[in-house]
Amino acid sequence: MLLLKSFILGFSVSAPVGPIGLLCIQRVLSQGFTAGFLTGLGAATANIIYASIAAFGFTVVSAFMLEQQMLLKMVGMVFLVYLGIKTFQKKPPQKSARVKGESSSCQLFASTLLLMITNPVTILNFAAMFAGLGFSNESSSIRMAVTLILGVFMGAVTWWLVLSIGVNLFKKNITPHLPIVNKVAGLLIILLAFLSLA
Repeated sequence: MLLLKSFILGFSVSAPVGPIGLLCIQRVLSQGFTAGFLTGLGAATANIIYASIAAFGFTVVSAFMLEQQMLLKMVGMVFLVYLGIKTFQKKPPQKSARVKGESSSCQLFASTLLLMITNPVTILNFAAMFAGLGFSNESSSIRMAVTLILGVFMGAVTWWLVLSIGVNLFKKNITPHLPIVNKVAGLLIILLAFLSLA
């Protein structure tokens, strides 16, 4: 039951389409399913790092990151704006060619992981949500903590898999409009970057 609850939690935390969701959609459309899923996997990995800190109570780490949250948010905002501009300027690839400047699998994964890790408030969100599920650092076991973290990760990965597959299924219908999609996605990513700082 706890695994199911934490799975639902991980799925629902990932589901709202923010800048990472837009980035995932755009990458599926321009580079394919794998690029989109790796983008989501980077986000899910960041979630599992923060969920681990919340579950195991790494107070020194969480305190330091929360103290530096404004600096981290600024770094994240600048990176998001950069990705938004790149997305806005991106031209659709030729059918027979690779995307110009196509990122490697590691770059796709790492760029999203770094973006997500610049929001340390997520630690507090997970701590509050875990408390809502009846978990506390003082009274709960390591097994319970691992179950929570595993459930969150599985739920997050499932969401990114569903989103990537869904966008990929409708790719043929959307691809002719990719120049417009890139521009809209780029502008929205830039807007969300400034809103996240606010």
